[in-house]
Amino acid sequence: MTDSELKSKRIAVLSPVAWRTPPRAYGAWETVAGNITEGLIARDWKNVTLFATKDSVTKAKLVGWIEKGYEEDKSQIPMVSTCLHISKALQKADEFDLIHNNFDYLPLTYIPFIKTPMLTTIHGFSEQDILRVYHDHKDSYFVSISDSDRDPGLPYIATVYNGIDLSNLTFREKPGNKLVHYGRIHNDKGTHLAIEAAKKCGMDLIIAGIIQDQEYFDNLVKPHINDSSIRFIGPVNPVQRDELLKEAYAVLHLNTIPERFGLVMAESMAAGVPVIAMDLGSCREVITDKQTGYLVNNVDEAVEAIGKIDLIDRKNCRRRVENNFTIDRMVEKYEQVYAEIFQQEDKKK
Repeated sequence: MTDSELKSKRIAVLSPVAWRTPPRAYGAWETVAGNITEGLIARDWKNVTLFATKDSVTKAKLVGWIEKGYEEDKSQIPMVSTCLHISKALQKADEFDLIHNNFDYLPLTYIPFIKTPMLTTIHGFSEQDILRVYHDHKDSYFVSISDSDRDPGLPYIATVYNGIDLSNLTFREKPGNKLVHYGRIHNDKGTHLAIEAAKKCGMDLIIAGIIQDQEYFDNLVKPHINDSSIRFIGPVNPVQRDELLKEAYAVLHLNTIPERFGLVMAESMAAGVPVIAMDLGSCREVITDKQTGYLVNNVDEAVEAIGKIDLIDRKNCRRRVENNFTIDRMVEKYEQVYAEIFQQEDKKK
């Protein structure tokens, strides 16, 4: 198949509907689905359709039935919007040569009823029980977002690292003077550990992100917020994130569970900010230890790493992202995956 033939294929990108695509602030899966879509258009794919909320923004053809994301419009029952969106999109399956699913396991349950092949980017297993669905559809196509975040029982076609938009991340060679922690405010992301590390080393900490676990925030985060040395500024959009990273001496990503990919780490390094992360899951795939940040095992090691941040060349942080985690690099890899899928599908005919 020639490059021109490949890029004439009709591709449907199925995005979640928790948030707009791309999200105004938080929304990791929507971010990646949007980046895939825009990346395909930028690389001259002719027939790309994005299935997302109706207020989404894209250069591709946009099709949607949900006015706004259910996280932005709390009058919706999330499962109702989810089922409506997926079922409506897959009713149009015959109009496409490939469906690129970024909406977890539920679309897989439609595979017996459609003829179009489906590629699922697995953004992580939120619960072990959903593996029953994945294992029931091993004849489909799967991509992992890191080598570490794989189930040994699934036949992955490739690992494709997430790609980020560098246009809204300013590289700054001069470091800020504050520690930064941003993303989901949840035990999984170790917000409380970032606070502990900042206090131990005596540096100011800025916390940003959506509160995903209110009880966790109220008990382990809020009591430490004093609007001076420990500040919480809420969710940040891309412009606000860029300003936030301007203030960063280092980003603390002290995750308590294995990281699946970690967009925060890639975004931070793109701005030239070294990342200190727990050595769990994909962190060692995204960060180059001692060159673009430090991999640690506990808070004390994180404090020690903060003391060595000035040994990191911030240009190496940006270069790491440019070489591995850009939208163009991601879409180039997906083009290879698409070509392999079409080749396998041709053999079935």
